[in-house]
Amino acid sequence: MANRSMKSNALHCIYLFFILLFILVPMASPLEAKVTKSEFGSTPDGTKVEIYTLEEGALKARIMTYGARLVSLEVPDRSGKPGDIVLGYESLAGYTADPKSYFGSIVGRYGNRIAHASFTLDGKVYHLPVNDGTNTLHGGIKGFDKLVWHGREIPNGVELTLVSKDGDQGFPGTLTARVRYTLAAHALKIEYFATTDKDTVLNLTNHSYFNLAGEGHGDILNHQVMIPADRYTPVDASLIPTGELAPVAGTPLDFHNPTAIGARIDDNFEQMRLAGGYDHNYVLNGKMGVLQEAARVVEPTTGRILTVDTTQPGLQFYSGNFLDGTLTGKHGHVYAKHAGFCLETQHFPDSPNHPKFPTSELKPGETYHSITTFGFSTAP
Repeated sequence: MANRSMKSNALHCIYLFFILLFILVPMASPLEAKVTKSEFGSTPDGTKVEIYTLEEGALKARIMTYGARLVSLEVPDRSGKPGDIVLGYESLAGYTADPKSYFGSIVGRYGNRIAHASFTLDGKVYHLPVNDGTNTLHGGIKGFDKLVWHGREIPNGVELTLVSKDGDQGFPGTLTARVRYTLAAHALKIEYFATTDKDTVLNLTNHSYFNLAGEGHGDILNHQVMIPADRYTPVDASLIPTGELAPVAGTPLDFHNPTAIGARIDDNFEQMRLAGGYDHNYVLNGKMGVLQEAARVVEPTTGRILTVDTTQPGLQFYSGNFLDGTLTGKHGHVYAKHAGFCLETQHFPDSPNHPKFPTSELKPGETYHSITTFGFSTAP
């Protein structure tokens, strides 16, 4: 009887020990990203630029305040070896001297193209700078990619803020834009916010060029791409949407099944000829505002996998057609045609001139908000 009582007391003590252990010892928290800040030079007009380094596990991202740009993104391959997978330059001077590539930047006020550099809003015609044939591209001659944003450290990342005054590049309303880059759960998350004091149009996106083999390591034609979209927006000779939402089925733009970028890039199909490859907006199948998978890319030699999720209605898939070997990037790497690809989550190009497209209008009292995540893993 005494032995039974002793055993009972011992079990009771052990039970109490584990309860106290559970209460007193905090549960392990998720790995938080380490964030550091340093100077990254000055623009030609003397404005100081800062760069933030985010490190979470094996991921490392560097974001600078000039253009709110993703400067580098180190991701491990299947053997655990890290490699920088985005195109760009080693110094600020490279970015300020390059007005056309938009490497890693946040483009705006309206990313992508606006036809004939004009649109009508509330019965008034607004005229914008012409910087792409007869059209406006990525916000104009001095878009958000060429401005210095204000940065501040936040948990797991950095928040960058820009105030664009009424009439900036012809757009109405004073716009306050905020972009947050954070690293968590093997993913780079980009979150966008904006408010305005007057009716305006807005389309913010990130213009990073990826090469999952590593920047400067050849072309991206063997990358396997999957895009779960049934339709796309065909373009005319100036790469402006015609207004049609056309099926991808039976065309080289069908990526329902994983397909190498180079498999059909030279097909004798009018849309491919007009763009010189892929430079098309895909109409994502899901509901706008709900985070959904927009693309999945696998690089066979390194095993790196990139998964893109977004709340946006569209995805611009661009295969680096205008890279021509005249740009020398990091480590002396020359960026030839198809040296990188872009997956720009967005509203549709030229939406202000297409009432049937999802609206890109932002009004006073509203808050623009969108999320895009770039997740990383590896294949065996």
